Amino acid sequence: MHKGSRSRVFAVLFDIVWVIIALTLGILLRFEGNGAIQWNTGYFLRYCVLGICTYIPVFILGGIYSILWKYAGGRELAMLTGLSILAGFLGLVISRILGLGLSWAVLCIACVLVIALTGGARMLVRAYRPRMRKGDKKGTPVKYKRLMIVGAGSAGAYVIKTCNRNKSAIGEPILAVDDDPAKQGLKIQNIPIRGNCENIPTLAVKYGIDEIIIAISALYNVNMDRVAELCGRTRCRVRVLSQIQGIGKMAEKFQLRELEISDLLSREETHLKTEEISSYLTDKVILVSGGGGSIGSELCRQIVKFAPKLLVVFDIYENTVYDLECELKRMYNGECHFQAEIGSICDSRRLREVFAHYRPQVVFHAAAHKHVPLMEFSPKEAVNNNVFGTQNLIETAQEFGVERFVMLSTDKAVNPTNVMGATKRINEMMVQLAAQAGKMKCMAVRFGNVLGSHGSVVPLFQAQIKSGGPVTVTHPDIVRYFMTIPEAAQLVLQAGGLAQSGCTYVLDMGEPIRILDLAKKIIRFYGYTPGEDMPIQFTGLRPGEKMYEELMTEEERGKLIKTSHEKIFVAPLLHIDRADFEQKLARLGKVSYNEAAEEADVQKVMKEIVPSYQWTGESDTSQKQEA
Repeated sequence: MHKGSRSRVFAVLFDIVWVIIALTLGILLRFEGNGAIQWNTGYFLRYCVLGICTYIPVFILGGIYSILWKYAGGRELAMLTGLSILAGFLGLVISRILGLGLSWAVLCIACVLVIALTGGARMLVRAYRPRMRKGDKKGTPVKYKRLMIVGAGSAGAYVIKTCNRNKSAIGEPILAVDDDPAKQGLKIQNIPIRGNCENIPTLAVKYGIDEIIIAISALYNVNMDRVAELCGRTRCRVRVLSQIQGIGKMAEKFQLRELEISDLLSREETHLKTEEISSYLTDKVILVSGGGGSIGSELCRQIVKFAPKLLVVFDIYENTVYDLECELKRMYNGECHFQAEIGSICDSRRLREVFAHYRPQVVFHAAAHKHVPLMEFSPKEAVNNNVFGTQNLIETAQEFGVERFVMLSTDKAVNPTNVMGATKRINEMMVQLAAQAGKMKCMAVRFGNVLGSHGSVVPLFQAQIKSGGPVTVTHPDIVRYFMTIPEAAQLVLQAGGLAQSGCTYVLDMGEPIRILDLAKKIIRFYGYTPGEDMPIQFTGLRPGEKMYEELMTEEERGKLIKTSHEKIFVAPLLHIDRADFEQKLARLGKVSYNEAAEEADVQKVMKEIVPSYQWTGESDTSQKQEA
């Protein structure tokens, strides 16, 4: 006999026993042990035959014996209860019709007892069976991963409940921690809450924890960096409940992600006004230049959520674009309207070809050379790509009737001390003039460093830690503004939906972060102690670097205008003489494309366009001219 068939036969036999026991107890309870007539063999057999002939067929027809009870829950128990009540009611009707002379009270009591006995037995199976190895008749306990849950709220309760249902895949919750003193010492889903977040390292050792799951709905409004550091000290695997909003919806898809470096920023979650974004993205043809880069690719991920008619990704690097295409098609089961086009923004012929074919309505310009020290040694290339590539893109967009043009800028454009920053300041000026020249809405979005982007300090620190150190920091007091890649992309989309054209939108970056402090957090994140088992080395400022970045110029300071979004501000418009700007831009083009021109010549013309630009060799050049 097949194993499944044997199990069902045994279940039927056990239920017959439970029915007989329930009827016996029903007689005893109804007649308080004095129902001699009910113990008459004939009467007792009537009870048993009636009970077996009603409950067992109803259970079979109702599918009770087709349920895997070790995975059952409240729904299956409710089903068993309903079928038992139905069988009890049928027993009463049959007894009445056939005139069996059986006590209705006994049959009603027996019905309740059948529910308790059959349901209780099945819940015991559900509780016991997961603890046995497959085929292990002795019931040797399985060693599950031991879990610590950070957070004893609704999200924590959901995680514990889900883990208990699937211990073999996720693990077994052993304890929880929560910073709320009122919860400490209590239990959540029968799991003890043994302390607060500060106790995480000691509790992990004491209870042999293998993995920590962070499940706090409001975590991004408190100290995620603190929790991440404390978890990092344990060297346990750490995961975060991804969907921590709407516990009811979470049950549809339980997702855990790895703890990420971006969690160390402890930035509040960005709340988007999706109607404003949808109004200019949904069912539109969108082009993203530099769409294969860190910010560009995240922009694409966010854009596809708003169901564009077509997303065109334009980039010179085919590998990153191919990876993005595969990712989006996998995420959307091939239903993402995506088209990759390879080319350079410096190639105006290629740009016109792409624009003529797709007719984009919205353009996000994320293509640029961004690496500060490298651009200091290649100023001509920086100017050709960042300045004149942007000029090509703006002019092509104007020619083909693009409705909206959004350019990504940087805080390095404010009082620039490097070539890259100066080129982006020129870009901001170009955007303002382009908005004045036609119907196309043009805007720049200025923000600081993005955590984890290509060329940023975070990937460098990670690589250095993995290779055993040292971790290199340019200066102990150098500070930078940071935000996460998704947050930056979301706010760029939000800014693109605002009405004002020709302006530079400035994103709220929060407080600047000391790079040394960030390095120490990342070191602790990997389970090391800064300065002890992971050394830190100071290397000095690199060409073009400054100690701190600024989000606004002196002229803009105190004059930023609030928008409808609390994290987006408008910088006042620049006073630009169009004729003078175009004349100087033409001179910059002649110098940058002239092989015989010196790098300093390029920087001098940039200084004329951006008076606040100060480069490393400026003083030396001035002294030579005076001599």
